[in-house]
Amino acid sequence: MSDLEQLTQALGRNLKRWRGERGFTLEALAARAGVSRGMIIQIEQARTNPSVGTTVKLADALGVSITTLLDHDRGPRVHVVLPGQGVRMWSTEGGSGARMLLGDDRRGPVEMWTYRLEPGEGTASDPHPPGTFEMLHVTLGELTLLVADETYAVPAGGAVSFEADAAHAYRNEGPGPMEMTMAVSIPPVTAHG
Repeated sequence: MSDLEQLTQALGRNLKRWRGERGFTLEALAARAGVSRGMIIQIEQARTNPSVGTTVKLADALGVSITTLLDHDRGPRVHVVLPGQGVRMWSTEGGSGARMLLGDDRRGPVEMWTYRLEPGEGTASDPHPPGTFEMLHVTLGELTLLVADETYAVPAGGAVSFEADAAHAYRNEGPGPMEMTMAVSIPPVTAHG
């Protein structure tokens, strides 16, 4: 079985599990996530590999990290992610991409990502649930961050934090590659909250 097939099956199994734990019907999760009921059924039956955007919407609606949706099994108290490991969530032919390194839901969902954006490339995100918080540390190049209608330049060695409940985007407008590490804190979700 390929990595993509394993990922698709884990996502289907875990989406169904977390939807049940939260007490959400298909219709309730579809409404919360802004994803069609049919798409959720296809994902739960491992018949489709959804986009990163769809996966993020579902994770946000459930109040779990993407890592939890990809595999909820708890490992040892210490989890080491070696260079090159983690789950590649998206990439471009130009060399840009994002990799989910770690995620945990024990104290409210928290995720850690690495991003690489080649010159002229970028990616955008829909608003996350209120209370979602992002922290970014630029390690190479310069990040152009857009939050709502504001633009911020963050050079290598710099960091930025922001409430991520507004549309936001990450861009590389510089001449060389931009790399950053990102932590995302998502508020817990209950069937009533």
